[in-house]
Order: sequence, then structure tokens, then C-alpha cells
Amino acid sequence: VEQDDEQAVFWCRKAAEQGHATGQFNLGWMYQYGRGEEQDDEQAVFWYRKAAEQGDASGQFNLGRMYECGVEQDDEQAVFWYRKAAEQGHARGQFCLGSMYEYGFGVEQDDEQAVFWYRKAAEQGQVNGQCNLGRMYECGCGVEQDDELAVFWYRKAAAQGDASGQFNLGCMYEYGCGVEQDDELAVFWYRKAAEQGDTTAQENLTKRGINWKDA
Repeated sequence: VEQDDEQAVFWCRKAAEQGHATGQFNLGWMYQYGRGEEQDDEQAVFWYRKAAEQGDASGQFNLGRMYECGVEQDDEQAVFWYRKAAEQGHARGQFCLGSMYEYGFGVEQDDEQAVFWYRKAAEQGQVNGQCNLGRMYECGCGVEQDDELAVFWYRKAAAQGDASGQFNLGCMYEYGCGVEQDDELAVFWYRKAAEQGDTTAQENLTKRGINWKDA
């Protein structure tokens, strides 16, 4: 059918008002991003909560996000809802819960728990989880220091196009950490990151006399 946000909102509301969790989540999303309705974070929270309380993992995650950085900022509530989503296998919920543990937001700081949840996300292919897990291995935070495993997870993230993963992988090649030292591969990955706007990668290439804008 012809794309129509107002009709989407109309039918999502019909489902949501009957207690349909996915309809509630979708209606919350339409309010959050101002699609078919005037943007309204409070209404987004209202409908995300309806979905979340029914066990909808996406609703739980998005409600957590609204508590972390939305209209009702509350890190403890963010952790509560991220955990609900994470325990259902929601990869972004697992990553965000790991981040809350790493930085001690809404929960006691705990690198081991951060690693635990980053790993859960990373093993599902969640790119931020892969990059952060690599960093935890590189610095030995919450896990035994292991450059080879750092490289393994950075490579996973880099292969998905993550600029931080690409930059970090370039660093590992430049300094021969966890992998045989290789300036060509360092430049290769720095360029990948630079082309996505990573300023540190751009600076590294410029210092080498390489115009990273060249194809």
C-alpha cells in the first residue's frame, strides 16, 4: 500500500488500545520520532511502558533508553529495563546493560559484569558489544588481558563497518599487538575508519603523509 504514517498510527492505536504489545511498542516509536503524530516523548514513554510491562523486549529496551537519555532521566530505571530486555536475549539491551556496569551508571561499577553482557551482545553480532569486548580484552578490564582476543573482537566489529573497530584494529596492526606488525594493514584499517569520519584515524594517516580522502 502507499506509505502513510497517519494511517499507521491509526491502526497501531487500535491494536495498542486492545493491549497488543507490538502495537503499543510501534505507537510509542511513532510518538518518539514524530511519525504520523506530533513528537511527544511522554506519550512514547507511556506506550513503551505498556509494551514493556507485557514482556515485550523491544519495549523494555526503548523504555530503558528513554530513562537513560530521555525526558525522565533515571539511570536506575534504565538499568532495570535494560536488564529485562537483556535477559530475554535483546542484543542492544545486553550491550547497554554492559555499558551501565562499565561506567557505574545506575548500578555499582563492575567490569566483570560489563564483560559478561558485552559478550552476550557480541556473540549475537551486536557491533558495539564486539568493539567494547575487544577493548576490555586489550586493557584487561574485567577479564585477563589478551591482545589476540582483542584483535578477534575488533575484527568482528571492523568487518561490520564499525569505525571504532576499524581504528582499533589498525592500532593493533601498527604496534603488533595480538597480531604480526603490519603497517600496510594498519593503514588499510585507518583509512576505513577515516572515511567514516573517525578524526583520530584521519590524523594518523595525515601524519604519515597519506591523503585519506584518496580512493
